[in-house]
Amino acid sequence: MPELPEVETVRRGLAPVMEGRRIESVEARRPDLRFPFPERFAERLAGRTVTSLGRRAKYLLADLDDDEVLVMHLGMSGSFRVELPDAAIAPGAFHHPRSKAATHDHVRFAFAGGASITYNDPRRFGFMTLLPRANLEAHPLFRHVGVEPLGNALDGALLLKLFADRKTSLKAALLDQRLIAGLGNIYVCEALNRSRLSPTRAAGTLKPSQAEALAGAIRATLEDAIAAGGSTLRDFAHADGALGYFQHAFRAYDREHEPCATPGCRGVIRRIVQTGRSTFFCPECQK
Repeated sequence: MPELPEVETVRRGLAPVMEGRRIESVEARRPDLRFPFPERFAERLAGRTVTSLGRRAKYLLADLDDDEVLVMHLGMSGSFRVELPDAAIAPGAFHHPRSKAATHDHVRFAFAGGASITYNDPRRFGFMTLLPRANLEAHPLFRHVGVEPLGNALDGALLLKLFADRKTSLKAALLDQRLIAGLGNIYVCEALNRSRLSPTRAAGTLKPSQAEALAGAIRATLEDAIAAGGSTLRDFAHADGALGYFQHAFRAYDREHEPCATPGCRGVIRRIVQTGRSTFFCPECQK
């Protein structure tokens, strides 16, 4: 599943095309994705102007001029393709390639000025819905979503508070979307390696200095990934969105049996399985 940096990269790629633009028409080529589209979906969007494009956790939020929000989730395999009058781009930089097969093009948005955006999703685990802006935070999709990891609120003190007395593993706690929003398997492995913390230790055992180091590592890992993915957007003519650059700089994820990248460490990256997911870490320096 695309993680927060990929979703943020997609947001930054779509924003110049969507923000301030009027939606001329919407073509939904099937009645549903993971869930059915809301009633009169295409009709309600036609003629509306996108006032801003934001992100909450792994959701893209397109605010409309009628005080509704188009909520979009990429699911496991979703992606967007932008078609401009003189070019086609696919915003986003993913560790795994995105589909380009037209048979999986499910929704097409046509904008004033000639640009269009097509949503492609082979597995159809993504979804789109329309919600009133005034009730957004109270909606079941967002009611229990945790703090944004790139926001000012995330620091060592907050992590200590969130993890207090928790016996679950540190990795499981970081993946709990009710605590911290948008963190996924890849970047949790990376942040734990940077902060030299074991994914298997109990979350409630963190010391203040360790919690502060972890908060900084989370922020740095996400910012590096966003910067790397975002670099594919600097030249629309050559951006195909198939792969980003940050995967070439992974310290731990998908590097089983390779040397640990931590300076001075002679350990080797190991892979274990936690709650059905692969965890990559260095048992030598991550304690």
